[in-house]
Amino acid sequence: MKDEIFVTAAELAQIAKISVGHAYKIIHRLNEELEQMGYLVFSGRVPRKYLEERLYGFAKGA
Repeated sequence: MKDEIFVTAAELAQIAKISVGHAYKIIHRLNEELEQMGYLVFSGRVPRKYLEERLYGFAKGA
């Protein structure tokens, strides 16, 4: 993984071995969760730390 803060749909597709279209759907869903928590989101990208937490179950602060 790169050291960039955000993951794009293309990178997520490569990481998870899924289509880019499906990666966009996942990013959209994660961004909706972040918006409901009051965070500012950017279309087509999701914070790497949040993705790892949701995808792999990493504990907060770990």
